[in-house]
Amino acid sequence: MNAPLRNDLSAFWIPFTSNRRFKADPRLLARAKDMHYETPDGRRLLDGTAGLWCVNAGHSRPKIVEAIQRQAAEMDFAPTFNLAHPLAFEAARRIAALLPGELDHVFFTNSGSESVDTALKIALAYQRARGKGHKTRLIGRERGYHGVNFGGISVGGLPKNRMYFNNLLQVDHLPHTHDLARNAFSRGLPEHGAELADALERIVALHDASTIAAVIVEPMAGSAGVLPPPKGYLERLRAICTKHDILLIFDEVITGFGRVGAPFAAERFGVQPDMICMAKGVTNAAVPMGAVGVSRTIYNTVLEGADAPIELFHGYTYSGHPLACAAALGTLDTYAEDGLFERARALEPHFEAAVHSLKGARHVIDIRNCGLAAAIELEPRPGAATDRAMEVFRACFDQGLLVRATGDILALSPPLIVSEAEIDEIVDRIGQVLAKVA
Repeated sequence: MNAPLRNDLSAFWIPFTSNRRFKADPRLLARAKDMHYETPDGRRLLDGTAGLWCVNAGHSRPKIVEAIQRQAAEMDFAPTFNLAHPLAFEAARRIAALLPGELDHVFFTNSGSESVDTALKIALAYQRARGKGHKTRLIGRERGYHGVNFGGISVGGLPKNRMYFNNLLQVDHLPHTHDLARNAFSRGLPEHGAELADALERIVALHDASTIAAVIVEPMAGSAGVLPPPKGYLERLRAICTKHDILLIFDEVITGFGRVGAPFAAERFGVQPDMICMAKGVTNAAVPMGAVGVSRTIYNTVLEGADAPIELFHGYTYSGHPLACAAALGTLDTYAEDGLFERARALEPHFEAAVHSLKGARHVIDIRNCGLAAAIELEPRPGAATDRAMEVFRACFDQGLLVRATGDILALSPPLIVSEAEIDEIVDRIGQVLAKVA
């Protein structure tokens, strides 16, 4: 067999990408350190997106690198079916210590998509274990993103992610909370929209609460373009779920581990869910890992109501993988030693002022921010939705800046180590590009 050519791009089917366009004009990354990527030809890129919402502590941090290297030399893999290893218990304990309320058990997965499907299955198992197996319906939200497995796309609310693959679950959807007419250019949480949570009452009336197992939402919708929750919205959602005996699941794959200036958005917003899905920042993306934080009530109910020695028939070969656990522990140490959650909170005012300085720039119809995440929404080109944002993305890349284009929205989520000067640099470069884009 011939050795593949070094520059042969044909074999890799790139996810969520126009493969034909990319392979005609590839954008490749070769190295990364702290706040920057580097291309194969040596150009530096300021990382305005923490990779893909995930490198919260910055790139190639020594404590994380050393933890992975040490563990790879000591034990590369250990199964967690009827066996285990000490790092899995230590990582679970450390993560549980960051979780709010009675969320004190952790089920390990390998991605946010797997975390969502795991949480949905735990919700159904919990209802069955307490004699309410008829509660099988799951409620998501329009414009929600919960990964790409069948459970996640069923409760998710991004049409293109759903339309090609069908739904295999009983689902319904809350309306999204994005309201340009009333909330454009909001700083922090929008004033209007708490009443949108009341749509859950309508869904309950339609299906009856006795059929509904759980509601899943992102506290701040990330992939749809940074949609912060309106003031009071999450509190109302929690109250309605409690009233009708429905579990509330927060998908914190993006908001977890400091993105909103706290370990989790549940703490920042003061709303207690029954489960939290996480991934990305749990290992600073150095090794794939996800997890579900579960309340002791759910955990104990599933164990006590089990009708077989194995209480939950679910798990993955790589659940609690030793290298991932080592990376998680190194990551948590880095967050704590560098005070990165507190740093993110302290940087919020400067970040907010900087991104909102783009109000009035060409094509900008909205700016919104939450923690160290922001969205700059652009007016779509007539008959060519998403084209303008993709052109800005490519132009920013050429100018040494990595941003994310999602629809007609530019999303920013820099590593929590970002400086005020680097925030200003990110915003200045976007402004320069917007001035030139038609």
